Amino acid sequence: MKFRPCIDIHNGSVKQIVGGSLTDDGNLAQENFVSVQDAAFFSKLYREYELTGGHIIMLNPVSSSYYEETKRQALAALAAYPGGLQAGGGITPENAAIFLKAGASHVIVTSYVFSRGLVQYDRLRALVKEVGKERLTLDLSVRSRNGRYYIVTDRWQNYTSVELNTQTLDTLSGFCDEFLIHAVDVEGKSAGIEEPVVKLLGDWGKIPVTYAGGVHSFEDLDRLKALGQDRVDVTIGSALDLFGGKMAFQDVLAYMKR
Repeated sequence: MKFRPCIDIHNGSVKQIVGGSLTDDGNLAQENFVSVQDAAFFSKLYREYELTGGHIIMLNPVSSSYYEETKRQALAALAAYPGGLQAGGGITPENAAIFLKAGASHVIVTSYVFSRGLVQYDRLRALVKEVGKERLTLDLSVRSRNGRYYIVTDRWQNYTSVELNTQTLDTLSGFCDEFLIHAVDVEGKSAGIEEPVVKLLGDWGKIPVTYAGGVHSFEDLDRLKALGQDRVDVTIGSALDLFGGKMAFQDVLAYMKR
């Protein structure tokens, strides 16, 4: 298990939000933390500690009046740590090269590929042709419905009919280098992990996968390590002291070294 740092950018600021609260209407979200530091500050910190494979997520849609400022913050963070971070949020074959040339190791995609409730394989193949399988991370953000977990899109507002299961992971892993899994129902709530999701990912374990959502204690990390069979990496947002939480950044790094 490896710690993957994060930088979430909304309305031009580094934030931690409650995932399910994000809406395009009015660019609103329930905020847990808004940083006085810019995205490049966190990027430089992660570079100092040689933390790789972290995720920059732009939470505004391209149509938002805040998108350009959010994008500027993301590009500055990538420039501060070339090759060290991945970038996602509104990525398409037309703009992916901008972020890769700016220093992203991978681009992260959900909504472009999962559209109208289904996997759009023509779009997925176009994306792979443009950026290469080895530089593509698929974000399979999921929410629970009737006891099952389904991929959600458009800043986690819309359900697809695609269930997170071994068949889905097997099929989509042929098109990407990594998966990023946001458990949206617990994202930003610091109230514990979605254990069924982590167990599924640990049992599968065929390509690198990072879990995000609900981690708020070192007991959660112990549980994630066990259920994930040491195959699932983790990102910590609102619970980390960098973002106003109680888990000390240095203690998390020490835990990972142990």
